[in-house]
Amino acid sequence: MPLHDRAGTGVRVQQEEWNMTRIDPEALVASLRGLQKASEATGVVHHLERIVQVVDRLFGYAGAGLMFADEGKTLRYLVTTDEAGRSLEHAQAALGRGPCVSAYFNNNAVTTRDVQNDQRWPELAPLLDPRVRAVAGVPVRLGDGPVGTLNVYQAEPHDWEESDTQALLAYAHVIEEVLAAAVKAEEKSALADQLQYALDYRIVIERAIGYLMGKHDLTAAQAFTGLRKRARDSRRRVADLAAEILGEQAPPG
Repeated sequence: MPLHDRAGTGVRVQQEEWNMTRIDPEALVASLRGLQKASEATGVVHHLERIVQVVDRLFGYAGAGLMFADEGKTLRYLVTTDEAGRSLEHAQAALGRGPCVSAYFNNNAVTTRDVQNDQRWPELAPLLDPRVRAVAGVPVRLGDGPVGTLNVYQAEPHDWEESDTQALLAYAHVIEEVLAAAVKAEEKSALADQLQYALDYRIVIERAIGYLMGKHDLTAAQAFTGLRKRARDSRRRVADLAAEILGEQAPPG
């Protein structure tokens, strides 16, 4: 199959007849060097969000996300590209179990052909959006061990190949380099505070979504979409608006 550049990214992509995408891991890492150089200007959390969005777009998955461990070693979602993927991250954070949690604690890649019918985590299915089916998670490491996971999902059952996990591991390595550069540029505690601040913002948003769901009889997707639109219309951050709705101040930055 011929290789071509998709969307001007500089990444060589092999296009199959069934429109699945295979990416040369070496070219993939090379394409992210430019993103990595921009990390100091944009802030590490915002930069991580951009990387996860690129993973989602280039691989053609249904969604992608990034989870980090808080001070209590509990995985919580930091970035997710869509509402269905958000249910995957939220369910695992609530239960403390799932493919991404296993990838974190076992420090290796974990995949499932169909998480909705995987007997390793039967309690996950009722909490998941029905669009979340095949899931793959790989550890993101800093120093001696993992600090989080990079995760993707497909909307249909899918048999993952080694090339899939190798490409994800290549992306995880780029995230690790971004984190290592941030540690080098500032105290490790400052980076931890920045990541913890972002995680705390997610909690405020989750609580506001729950409040709106109960008050207006909305689904989670409707509540989040409405919250985001209202924040955009008023040119405010979603987390600040969420904190106002809850009648409390946003976490101090």
